[in-house]
Amino acid sequence: MKYLVVSLIFSTIIANAYAWRFFYNGRINENILRQTQKLQDSAETPKNFTRWFTQNLDHFRSDSRTWNQRYYVNDEYFDKEKRNVAFLMIGGEGEATDVWMTNGQWVEYGKQFNAILFQLEHRFYGKSHPTEDLSVDNLEYLTSEQALTDLALFVASMNEEYKLSSDIKWIAFGGSYPGSLAAWARLKYPHLISGSVSTSGPLLAIPDFQAYFGVIADDLRLVDENCYTAVKEGTAQIELFLTDEAGLNTLRSLFKLCQDLVGDLWFEKNVSNFFATLAGNFAGIAQYNKDNRLSTKGTLLGNITLNTICSIMTDPATKTEIQRLANFNSLMLEATDQKCLDFSYVNMILDMTKTTWNSSASEGGRQWMYQTCNEFGFFQTSDEKPQIFSDRFPIKFWTQQCSDIFGSKFNEEYVNKVSNVVFVHGSVDPWHMLGITKTINANAPAIFIKGTAHCANMYPASHDDPSDLKSARIQIGKYIQKWLSES
Repeated sequence: MKYLVVSLIFSTIIANAYAWRFFYNGRINENILRQTQKLQDSAETPKNFTRWFTQNLDHFRSDSRTWNQRYYVNDEYFDKEKRNVAFLMIGGEGEATDVWMTNGQWVEYGKQFNAILFQLEHRFYGKSHPTEDLSVDNLEYLTSEQALTDLALFVASMNEEYKLSSDIKWIAFGGSYPGSLAAWARLKYPHLISGSVSTSGPLLAIPDFQAYFGVIADDLRLVDENCYTAVKEGTAQIELFLTDEAGLNTLRSLFKLCQDLVGDLWFEKNVSNFFATLAGNFAGIAQYNKDNRLSTKGTLLGNITLNTICSIMTDPATKTEIQRLANFNSLMLEATDQKCLDFSYVNMILDMTKTTWNSSASEGGRQWMYQTCNEFGFFQTSDEKPQIFSDRFPIKFWTQQCSDIFGSKFNEEYVNKVSNVVFVHGSVDPWHMLGITKTINANAPAIFIKGTAHCANMYPASHDDPSDLKSARIQIGKYIQKWLSES
């Protein structure tokens, strides 16, 4: 694992498409983002960066079927005489966007090192459709192993198509799950990938990621101990309201619920989903706290931070903690343009079982849920104690979703069953718990950035960035320079 650089700020990078939840299974609802976002306009003249690549459906069996995989390319900063530096942004569990072709820290590195920039969309996400639909049989071809081999074939083919130098150096970039792919690509294909910047990439697959909400709780505590206590008290007060019909009706009014809790046959699962949804609001803000994301720049959602949450949760003008929780929920509904909170477990499952490419689930939620049920786990559960967000969404709540969405095979038993890489993580990001945060190998250093969130080092710089983040960007650039200078 010689020369490995890993960014500890798990990306994901981010996409889910359900009106029923802002943040689900570690990812932001991409459909909601589209309703609220105002992507930062590029200073460059708009260009068509889109290209298509003929990719194999199955790299590991005798199968001649192919499909068209989308990629983007920008050669504006490329040294067309030497033709010896290429950067690859690895797509993840959401649609790839050409905004990244002129924005983000990797573009600054591209200018510095005269690189040609490529971005490859992940199979089964965005417009990269290997199969006619998202049936369970077709999702068999959605694995990290297939995706890694996609990367290798793509790099080898681009070397020929763009007549790159025989001594070409490829540097891979990725945040969150693509951060994991970036590290694995360097490990598996060192003859193709000279170095990787792996940001917020979880390298440990674990079904019950119970430490996740422990980090969220610690994040709140760092802002204000009283904030942590208020969330805990507010959660306990919700539990009291669940004990009778009057309390259930009060909860519907307070939290602007789309459905009644009274008399529902799915009561227990709905309650679990309700608590998981409320906890997800905290997680979505904490995971991307003050990260300079382009997707929410200039929006109400982009202005909500951990400080905003704690200001609401410690507001003396609001007498009860449950009302403060309700106020935060109302702010999130407004920020995501939702009239009410749909916590229905049945609605969620019905949405996630849709298999057509024009369904809301195809925005990335169904695909990522399949990958977590089939390969990774990563389920953000309420199993860690003490727990300020309730104990209502344990590992069984998540593995039951695997069975309900993909079939009985995907049950709890089934789910349980490098070098030249920089590992970059932020202390506020819960995903750092599954990544490398301390340098073990000098050739594979870790950069742990205090006070920053998920994939923060990947986004455009701001004068408000903390000094540790500014320093980390410079360090990463020096590692890239070192890899490019190696013979």
